[in-house]
Amino acid sequence: MSNLSLPFHLPHHFATQADTGAAKVKSDLGDLPEWNLNDLYPGLDSEAYQADLALAAGQAKAFAAEYQGKLAGLAQGSDAPLALFEAIKRYEDIDDRLGRIISYAGLVYSGETTDPVRAKFYGDAQGHLTSISTDLLFFTLELNRIDDTLLDQAASHAPLDHYKPWLEDIRREKPHQLDDKLEQLFHEKAATGYSSWNRLFDETISSLRFSLDGEELTIEPILNKMQDTDGALRQRASEALAYTFKDNLRVFTLITNTLAKDKDISDTWRGFTDVADSRHLANRVEREVVDALVSAVQAAYPRLSHRYYKLKAKWFGVEALNHWDRNAPLPMVEQKVIAWEEAKQTVLGAYGQFSPEMARLAQRFFDERWIDAPVRPGKAPGAFAHGTVPSAHPYVLVNYQGKPRDVMTLAHELGHGVHQLLAGRNGALMAPTPLTLAETASVFGEMLTFRSMLDKTTDPLARKAMLAGKVEDMINTVVRQIAFYSFERKVHLKRKEGELTADDICALWMDVQHESLGPAIRLGPGYETFWTYIPHFIHSPFYVYAYAFGDCLVNSLYGVYEKASDGFVDRYFAMLSAGGTKHHLELLAPFGLDARDPAFWQIGLGVIENMIIELGQLD
Repeated sequence: MSNLSLPFHLPHHFATQADTGAAKVKSDLGDLPEWNLNDLYPGLDSEAYQADLALAAGQAKAFAAEYQGKLAGLAQGSDAPLALFEAIKRYEDIDDRLGRIISYAGLVYSGETTDPVRAKFYGDAQGHLTSISTDLLFFTLELNRIDDTLLDQAASHAPLDHYKPWLEDIRREKPHQLDDKLEQLFHEKAATGYSSWNRLFDETISSLRFSLDGEELTIEPILNKMQDTDGALRQRASEALAYTFKDNLRVFTLITNTLAKDKDISDTWRGFTDVADSRHLANRVEREVVDALVSAVQAAYPRLSHRYYKLKAKWFGVEALNHWDRNAPLPMVEQKVIAWEEAKQTVLGAYGQFSPEMARLAQRFFDERWIDAPVRPGKAPGAFAHGTVPSAHPYVLVNYQGKPRDVMTLAHELGHGVHQLLAGRNGALMAPTPLTLAETASVFGEMLTFRSMLDKTTDPLARKAMLAGKVEDMINTVVRQIAFYSFERKVHLKRKEGELTADDICALWMDVQHESLGPAIRLGPGYETFWTYIPHFIHSPFYVYAYAFGDCLVNSLYGVYEKASDGFVDRYFAMLSAGGTKHHLELLAPFGLDARDPAFWQIGLGVIENMIIELGQLD
């Protein structure tokens, strides 16, 4: 809802003032940009950063002094719409400033999570944010204690009607709201509770080194080897991953146990009946909708992943693929290294074909140095787009290594970035989009880029490789993420019975992997540890189904676009610009789509199935 929640949840990457001085890193991929964080603050010890900390602290105390214990009275006055509007506007301004502070600290830390200076800076920022926001904690609690009739009446009139979607949003939290002192305790303990375990995970992952052919590699380069054309190298990379993961199982098991128990305690106090209900509430999606998605995907495993991997095994001339070959490039297909400039033009060109405005917004990320692309020791793995706050702009982090999937990742994160720019116009309280819809723009950006690249490819073997790569990406986005969700459910449910051993967690992991990947993937020794490095399990429990939701939604959306493109761009931009102001039912209605309809998921899954059928016919 607001940015006052303590953690910086997305994978963190940060740059100090020294880092931001270099706009690009030269490599064989071309000039790779590093982001410029000066738009937030000019440095860790800058006067602007310290001034904002002091200003936010003073504003929060003044706000509490003026409004705490008085909101119910304001709601009863004749000028309630204006009085409550002014209070919420002041709250939003403070929220934006606090969001800027923690975003900067989080981004700095993400650039080098093993640097003790940055780690301390991030930890101190979290501490400051906890202290300051404690003075603001009363506000949403008191708003939710106002009589429903009074609040609804006030919110139906200007200027308070501007915040009506936000008021309705926090109202959904009301059944799970505790008394003020307990909420304060939960809030203050977060800094030494789950946030600290999140940070331990990040720093552990970033500090791991994997021995491969005489080199000591960090996690991003070693994972990249799993997509090499050399099968023997892929095997050695897999074994190196497994060796290091196994050597660190104790700490990953402790982190997982602690966070699962911490969540269980919170859920129990707040009255959530299912382990994933708090995520569904945060996503503003009904449990029944998610259950329908999960059931549809699980039922489709044989038609999707099982069928595709059997086909891929045939291409490799084997009965079953070893797990290190699951994402291997197709045999006899040249693997081109894609330079950064080519990747940039590919994505911008695809965006521009759809909408010149979409390309213009994406172009800003390159022109204004909002992207951090190089792989660096200690840099957080993976990729993300962080929207920061409406008074600033988003930032994108990727670990670019020139693979076709890296181009898709760039398209994905820029989709998020464009979405965040558009949604930011709603202000700090209503810009954030529920995760289920937050993945829509990113996956749509991938689809646009893929279709553009495929249309320009005339060589039959290259087209087959591209189509196979897209199918694998979609399987990874839909099948694999639902399997991840199933694994999380098993872990959290079993944790209710007592602490889990490393063997317990590994066994649960293997169960869901066997089920989802099928008999054409041979899961060899060592693979049982591969759950350890998935950051979503740690930072955002049950987040993962949002990817499958977004992929199936985009498949359906793209079908609407192909059949009736007139007016689609305007409707699409209106959906992205809504941010968190509308429910998914309202946002999808202009496209004739309804996620509550079981047939909705079959449309999206059918797109993947048809691609697999097409691939089978190319042999």
